[in-house]
Amino acid sequence: MRILHTESSKGWGGQEIRILREAEGMRKRGHEVFLAVNAGGGLVQRAKEAGFIVYELPFTKPSAFKTIYALVQICKAHNIDLINTHSSLDAWIGGIAARIAGKKVIRTRHLSTPIRKGLNSRLLYKSLADFVVTTSSPILSTIGKQAGLSPYRLQCIPTGIDPHNLKADLMKAAEFRASLGVGPSDILVGTACFVRSWKGIHDLLAAAAMLKDRKEIKWVVVGGGHVDDYRSKVPELGLEGIVTFTGHLEAPYSAIRAMDIFVLLSTAHEGVSQASLQAAYLERPLVTTTVGGLPEVCLDGITGFVVPPFSPEAVAKAVSRLADNPALRKQFGAQGRHLVEERFTLNHTLDEMEKVYNVIGTPLETAT
Repeated sequence: MRILHTESSKGWGGQEIRILREAEGMRKRGHEVFLAVNAGGGLVQRAKEAGFIVYELPFTKPSAFKTIYALVQICKAHNIDLINTHSSLDAWIGGIAARIAGKKVIRTRHLSTPIRKGLNSRLLYKSLADFVVTTSSPILSTIGKQAGLSPYRLQCIPTGIDPHNLKADLMKAAEFRASLGVGPSDILVGTACFVRSWKGIHDLLAAAAMLKDRKEIKWVVVGGGHVDDYRSKVPELGLEGIVTFTGHLEAPYSAIRAMDIFVLLSTAHEGVSQASLQAAYLERPLVTTTVGGLPEVCLDGITGFVVPPFSPEAVAKAVSRLADNPALRKQFGAQGRHLVEERFTLNHTLDEMEKVYNVIGTPLETAT
């Protein structure tokens, strides 16, 4: 099957990583995959380096007609069977191009935030899509209701991790702890994310301040982004020597393995988080909020503790409980790894996406 992915986002994060990993996985399974990406997007160079044919197009409203025409020509040139759209703007542009070219469309919705109500929902998720894939379950019913979609045109397919690429060196993990001044008997609580306003860093700092009298509990934030917005709060809260911001780490797995407790306190937008899956696979007990797909990995009382968003008191309580109970940490960690192996690997993602591709992208005369 010949698949064309479109992406209007210029960023490089979980959404773009899923597109590339899925493309690589499908290529290994014998499919031909092409990408049409916003010019200058973070996916462009990485996809080219991976050996894909990548079209850099202007996914902007003023250039919409030009890009629609280009996509139609790409469909003809490569005899594309279906288009997989990923962001709002390319879903509009790619969806219209697909209808003109007579191609099927899968709309992958990566965010857990509500979609716009009214005609927008029906056009984007029904008229311009033959099937909708989400990366977390909570948004399914909302999309189905607002777009008037049959349950048979919707499915949640979380972004799984590839265990083969998840290398966590124990010696490097020990070195990471030592670099933070964390001793063997200390408890390191940490998160790994691209630091944004909705990643709950403010709540992490507030929880750390509530527990700062417990000298054995240290905190770390691994990741780039808007780090300076929060680093300055460390001295304000009296958290010097307690909270560390590392900035971006290219391969954070050893850092995650070094943590005794992994927290992700997102307040919006979160699907099934890659970082929480990685932490669970590395047998780290979790503390996450109820937002989006986080509770699908952090099963309350099984793989960790689930707390409401904007609740640093609840975070502090959960961290204290885990810090005081190494047996519970070990139990949650083991159960987290089992959950990921059973439900959230890259192979699971590829298996389910391939089923959708085969049903949606197969011409009726071939299917019968």
